[in-house]
Amino acid sequence: MCDIFDAAPKGDMASMEHPIFSISTKPDKRIRRYESGKNFVEITPSVKGLATVHDRDVLIFCISQIMAALNDEKPVSQVVHFKAYDMLKATNRMTNGQAYEGLVSALTRLRGTTITTNIITGSQEVTRGFGLIESFEIVRKTREGRMQEVEIKLSDWVFNAIRHKEVLTLHRDYFRLRKPLERRIYELGRKHCGMKSSWKIGLQRLQEKCGSTSTMKEFRRLVQKIVLEDETHGHMPDYALSLEDDMVTFTNRRTVETVISPALSKIRLDPEAYHDARTVAPGWDIYVLEREWRQWMHEYDVEAPRNPTKAFIGFCRKHAEKHGRP
Repeated sequence: MCDIFDAAPKGDMASMEHPIFSISTKPDKRIRRYESGKNFVEITPSVKGLATVHDRDVLIFCISQIMAALNDEKPVSQVVHFKAYDMLKATNRMTNGQAYEGLVSALTRLRGTTITTNIITGSQEVTRGFGLIESFEIVRKTREGRMQEVEIKLSDWVFNAIRHKEVLTLHRDYFRLRKPLERRIYELGRKHCGMKSSWKIGLQRLQEKCGSTSTMKEFRRLVQKIVLEDETHGHMPDYALSLEDDMVTFTNRRTVETVISPALSKIRLDPEAYHDARTVAPGWDIYVLEREWRQWMHEYDVEAPRNPTKAFIGFCRKHAEKHGRP
């Protein structure tokens, strides 16, 4: 039962990485196939068209609720039950008749879109076709015939990602982004830039990862417009955007780092931990590494460790092995 009203919005990393959802504002009925190294994704629409970036709000709402329940050590299920009104409010939507009709259409597209892929979620390689949701049912309606309560069964692929915590927290202003391309660009920044100070990607590669079918000239114009609007209003959550020489740069606004769960903020390290950390990570600012360690646990929903000192020293050791001396 989805009844946690302050659940932080979360998206699964696989669909943030790959262009699963359509950014078209018209019904998209093309079969798509994307390849990256050995991985491939093929998305087949139903007669209603592909599930869209805005349809993804339903999955984000369900994933957020399940993750919040897991963090509260509550039992969870692949079948989720929620009030349509709660979902619409949580995702910054209207609650008029048109919005309820739109939710039915979104559920239909999510059920009808078929994914065939070998992308691994939860250490399982899925090579069969499956829908983003397996089924949905309108459990109860109002007297006027408007949907009131909905039941959804998530696909194994999505539920595996949740159980193995392959999810990322999204900024709540994500739902205020109206343009599908803005949402998709934010998702890529959240996935690849994360807590890093910046991340760059070529315009052509960005177009591929967005799943855009526009010409390069038109895509460049659309991205430039988003960049100019962001420079004027700062409306893109978490990351500022810039475009130069067909390279898009995401610059961290540091809003990703600002919220740490109470359980993680209460962790206290033994004074000897800092001495041992300096030994395994010589030359590094240990207090900066401590902040990054807490942020990393928050980012990936890592539970507070039973032995914080051992976990922190292990984090510092891996950091030094990866980056060497500063």
